[in-house]
Amino acid sequence: MTPFVDLAARLAAEPADAALKDVVLTIAATCARISRVVAAGALSGSLGAAGSTNVQDEEQKKLDVITNDMLSDALKACAPVAGLASEEMEEVEPTGRVSGYLVTFDPLDGSSNIDVNVSVGTIFSVLPAPVDHAPTEGDFLQPGRNQVAAGYAVYGPQTMLVLTLSGGVDGFTLDAEGQWRLTHPNLSIKADTAEFAINMSNQRHWAEPVRRYIDGCLKGKDGPRGKNFNMRWVASMVADVHRIMMRGGVFLYPWDAREPDKPGKLRLMYEANPMSLLVERAGGRSIQGAEDMLDLQPTKLHQRVPVALGSANEIEIVRAEMIAG
Repeated sequence: MTPFVDLAARLAAEPADAALKDVVLTIAATCARISRVVAAGALSGSLGAAGSTNVQDEEQKKLDVITNDMLSDALKACAPVAGLASEEMEEVEPTGRVSGYLVTFDPLDGSSNIDVNVSVGTIFSVLPAPVDHAPTEGDFLQPGRNQVAAGYAVYGPQTMLVLTLSGGVDGFTLDAEGQWRLTHPNLSIKADTAEFAINMSNQRHWAEPVRRYIDGCLKGKDGPRGKNFNMRWVASMVADVHRIMMRGGVFLYPWDAREPDKPGKLRLMYEANPMSLLVERAGGRSIQGAEDMLDLQPTKLHQRVPVALGSANEIEIVRAEMIAG
């Protein structure tokens, strides 16, 4: 059996500069360590609430704080990183260096599931840093198309890292020695699907275009879509998007009327943009409303957005519903 190529060897073939590869390797090594912390669960005393809230006014789990510190410390020590921002931190943190890269991350996506042993993950995005000054919040507010790398680690039955730099999307599996091995090269999302992921308990709160789209799916082969659909929902974006990367499907987290002043639930900089880049690079689509997600100009560090992403042809149907209003 031919041995699987490791992450460092795969990155060596990338045209990206050595500094960017160093940033990615630092994140990947930290995710490998996070995997061990997550796997230890109750044995390490790391489950349960931390007794604090984050900038989003959400209750933090102990592992939210632990994993945020692990990534922050590793990135501050990484020479090409000029600044970082996290879903768990109120403000950006300059490292004292100028030029290089900015990193945004959600250290433990889906952490509400951790106490019941459901897959969670880490999401990250890498942006170019300014070359003439220490980065400020405004320097992070770049459209998603400016990302020079993005990825996620999913801590499930296997720990996997899904990554894009200059072009396609590759999937790596963490082996018993703590090395990332290329097991899923050149991931591609099927253009058509009969599977959707959405929190159906919120149906009564959705806007009419979303309700109309889901109603069409639920009517199955006798409805306007002419085929039967399955629904999947893990309530961990990493897990739901990873399923789409592996076998197609669509994921929706729309605006709803419970919090009408908030445009959506998910964070543009830490979740929507990196996942959208991965999905588009794998042949899928990602939108907020009728607009391509990656074209959206951020206005705030912790900006929230509605999200619909996944199989290209299905997302175009969602987009048409949004345009119809």
